[in-house]
Amino acid sequence: MNSADVLSLCKRRGFIWPAYEIYGGIAGLYDYGPLGTAMKNNIIEAWRRAYTLGEGFVEIDSDTIGPEAVFKASGHVDQFADKLVTCTQCKTPFRADHLLKDKHPNPGALNFEELDAEIAKHGVACPDCEGELSRSEEFNLMFKTTIGPGSAGRVGYLRPETAQGIFVNFNSLLRYMRERLPFGVIQVGRGYRNEISPRQGVIRLREFNMMEAELFVDPNDKTWPRFRDVRHETLRLVPNEPGDKEVVMSLEEAVEQRVVANETLAYFLWFTQRFLIMVGVDAERLRFRQHLKNEMAHYAADCWDAEALLSFGWTEIVGVADRGCWDLSRHIEFSKVDMSVLMRYDSPVEVEREVIKPKFNLMGPEFKAKAKLVGNALEESDPKEIKGDHIVVLVEGSPLKVDRKYFDVVKVKEKVPGERVVPHVIEPSHGLDRIMYTCLEHAYTEKQDKEGNYIVMRLSPISAPIKVGVFPLMGKEELITPAGEIDWTLRMNGVLTSFDDSGSIGRRYARMDEIGTPFCITVDYQTLEDGTVTIRERDSTEQVRVRKDEVVAILTSLLCGSADFVSLKAK
Repeated sequence: MNSADVLSLCKRRGFIWPAYEIYGGIAGLYDYGPLGTAMKNNIIEAWRRAYTLGEGFVEIDSDTIGPEAVFKASGHVDQFADKLVTCTQCKTPFRADHLLKDKHPNPGALNFEELDAEIAKHGVACPDCEGELSRSEEFNLMFKTTIGPGSAGRVGYLRPETAQGIFVNFNSLLRYMRERLPFGVIQVGRGYRNEISPRQGVIRLREFNMMEAELFVDPNDKTWPRFRDVRHETLRLVPNEPGDKEVVMSLEEAVEQRVVANETLAYFLWFTQRFLIMVGVDAERLRFRQHLKNEMAHYAADCWDAEALLSFGWTEIVGVADRGCWDLSRHIEFSKVDMSVLMRYDSPVEVEREVIKPKFNLMGPEFKAKAKLVGNALEESDPKEIKGDHIVVLVEGSPLKVDRKYFDVVKVKEKVPGERVVPHVIEPSHGLDRIMYTCLEHAYTEKQDKEGNYIVMRLSPISAPIKVGVFPLMGKEELITPAGEIDWTLRMNGVLTSFDDSGSIGRRYARMDEIGTPFCITVDYQTLEDGTVTIRERDSTEQVRVRKDEVVAILTSLLCGSADFVSLKAK
């Protein structure tokens, strides 16, 4: 099995289709068909419930387009770029580091000069025509646009991630959460990256789906209340040490030995692992790789990628990072809006601090009607902002330089209720398209019977788009009617079904197996005699008879995992 086999099945059965195919298609763009849309929504709902019901996070939905200032603050305008080389003959563009994937241990960490040197050293040529490659250059991955018409329009970008929508709404979210830390926020939505050379099917897309969680925590307390309950659970880790060696450690060991930076980060590594296995990622083909020191963001305290082993190697599907206070600090700097949180003491504490005291008697002649506004701005300023013999303050939205002769710096004693801090952020960021493809590839199984090879998709009942196939044994009215009643009852109880009365029962089972349907119900002539039906399980192909009026309760239990087929069969 390879990725082509999986994508062929996806296209044939309506999971994933190349976008705009009648016009030749566009690399890096895919559409979800009926089964793919259902499966994608199942994964989203499982993730949403895990975070909102399980961990108490709240959910928002922010805009997909934003003004340039937001992405200046986030660093995307200046730094969100890949290194591009172009064939001098056929003019095809390539990501420079991708061309060195098999020739250098970490090409993504190389600068322009190092990339060019490695390409020359290994004699790398254009993969399409063997032509000579240009020198590497920077290519920003964001889609740029204009918000509004004509010269009045503002420069904007399609968001490259959903996280900024959470960060810019932080103060509103803080008020909603009653100004207490920690609290978590999730968002599901589209992101856009103008990839140089999309590849590997849905793994690298130009328009993609993300599920991101942002957990705001006290920088002085990164413990987590539920860590104790799972501290003995294990993770398969690849720490950023020479040799890429895998180790299996408990969460407690990982934190105590400083392999993972803190309890909260370790907890959400485990939480991510549990979610991925729940929706169908094979536990034996899942690990967490720590970012190398030269690839970790300078502001990150720690960062791990959940990697799945696919037909083209270990592939990142989730990133879990302790981002420190980088995100909120940048938006504070660029927007000039306070995003700190008051962490209250048990009782007020007397402290001594420096403040700026305006000299109003001297300010009147200089600033006239604005003297009071300037004085207020000085009082609200931090003495640390004084530069030499002056300070710059914001008055009526405009910066104003105020000479040192108009103010003093004095020490005052006051009782304070607490300390203001800029929260740190723990971020589990899930690539939905990659997770879904991983579930599909890990589920893909080829079996053989007397009629030849056939495909079984061993999808998790949680992710499977169709939960139950409902069949009358034969296409006769006396069997179709009770089968239709069961089908209707299941759907009215929230179980998505597929009713099929065409072809042999074996072929109908095979059709359901190929799209990952976990269970099938067959109504036969015995049903008319004693009111029982057959439930067939996909993976074992074993069958059990149950009463027709018990079908909804039994299947609901099987699908949610509160019962298993073995115990059902034992009854």
